Amino acid sequence: MDNHLAQGYQLTNEKLTLLHNVTAFHTLEESSYELDRELQRLIGKRAADFYEYAISLQNDCLVCSAYFSRLLEKNHIDFATFDFTDDERLLIEYGRAIARDPKHVPEDLMRLMQQTFTEEQLVVITTMGVFMIANNYFNDILNVDPAPVQE
Repeated sequence: MDNHLAQGYQLTNEKLTLLHNVTAFHTLEESSYELDRELQRLIGKRAADFYEYAISLQNDCLVCSAYFSRLLEKNHIDFATFDFTDDERLLIEYGRAIARDPKHVPEDLMRLMQQTFTEEQLVVITTMGVFMIANNYFNDILNVDPAPVQE
């Protein structure tokens, strides 16, 4: 955890809960941060944040939605009225679709994703989406407190 904090990451109730088992923490949290860095490299931080927030909103995950809401607020972005790029809108739609029903992502949406992003990007985008959904479920199932941790 010290290494995690030394990298500039914040302590959250999700992390405190995961730390009941170090392997669980590394599997869900550390791996998702590593993948998120790769996603940001491939599509940009802002697009990645919007995508991940859209998934959390679709899943009604209070913990992750609150986290991204604070992040967007800090950057003076109103998600409801923001003028997204075409790629950002597509990522938001894809994030919502995979969170809503991963077995039935609309064919036209998948086709547009495949036309817009490389295979590598699509693999990383989708894998990060799966991690976000897992984080959402983890927080909801264990009723993790969405409030920021007071350090």
